[in-house]
Amino acid sequence: MNYKNSELPYITKDLEGIGGKIKTSYENFIVNEIPAYQPSCEGEHLFIHITKKGITTKEVQKALAKIYNANSQDVEFAGIKDKYAVTSQFFSVWLHKGQEKDLVYQLEKVMPVTINSIAFHNRKLKMGHLKGNAFKIKITDIKISLYEAYQRASRIANIIHENGLPNFYGQQRFGIDGDNAERGFNILKGKEKNHNKWLKRFLLSSLQSHLFNYYLTRRIEHNLFNRILKGDIAKKQDTGGLFVVEEMEQEQKRLQNKEICFTGPMYGKKMKQAGDEAGEFEKTILDENDITPEELKEAKITGTRRAGIILPEITMNQEEDGLILKFTLPKGAFATIVLREIMKNEVNTD
Repeated sequence: MNYKNSELPYITKDLEGIGGKIKTSYENFIVNEIPAYQPSCEGEHLFIHITKKGITTKEVQKALAKIYNANSQDVEFAGIKDKYAVTSQFFSVWLHKGQEKDLVYQLEKVMPVTINSIAFHNRKLKMGHLKGNAFKIKITDIKISLYEAYQRASRIANIIHENGLPNFYGQQRFGIDGDNAERGFNILKGKEKNHNKWLKRFLLSSLQSHLFNYYLTRRIEHNLFNRILKGDIAKKQDTGGLFVVEEMEQEQKRLQNKEICFTGPMYGKKMKQAGDEAGEFEKTILDENDITPEELKEAKITGTRRAGIILPEITMNQEEDGLILKFTLPKGAFATIVLREIMKNEVNTD
């Protein structure tokens, strides 16, 4: 089994992409976090909404901790945002020592950030406390005419709107060399020792992500992307509630109406198990990857379910030097998965 640089299928494989590049400037990749809730204006946790450019989320976290003389665990954020982009997101800082809230404006003097707003809340932010992210991305260096690029992209977007997209993990999940999942597999099998607990967990989670991508790939190859299986763990698109599929005809209609989607396995000891046909299908994924449930349990991998389909509504317009795409994705989904389907060149970021 090759865990490195696994190729993902396209759902619009018969349609030509537009090529091009992204991230030729920071301003060509704009991300705005959609919060799960707004601060209440009461409490000890200062919610700071910032826009940053050319720096990592972790760098901002460290700078805020230094400004407030706080421990890093007292400075939280809901999601990690791209370095090579203009991104807006919330941070929270616990001001339990009575520091002045306006100290935050020192951040603008030492980093390329803008403080958009500050307000107190009674609880700190935690990872995942967001609804999703809104993207505005310009694709440049397109070799065909912009008119033809717009037409091609529109045809692809129409298919995506009709069928949804597989919720693949992007290649950035697997490291610069693409070997994170392979290293996670070696840790699972005892072939690699790693005493850094955080790195070990991260590499094992990359293995989980690979298995999920492999599952989605197999589902597409077996023409099961737009079909519900008996025993699938389905997710309601409006509430996020999970349930086991029993009434096939009824749930197939709901899938086609985009009311529900199947979920894929993030294998681990606490993952909700699919049953019947879906459960057997999920077992074959582990078998084909030479992994057992016992090994996952021994490695203390928790496990969960992940939506198999995302439903981005893509709008676009032309500019003199490129094509601009706008779309919103739920938390955990990757913009590069949308872009690769339209560009068909594995998203050239050079």
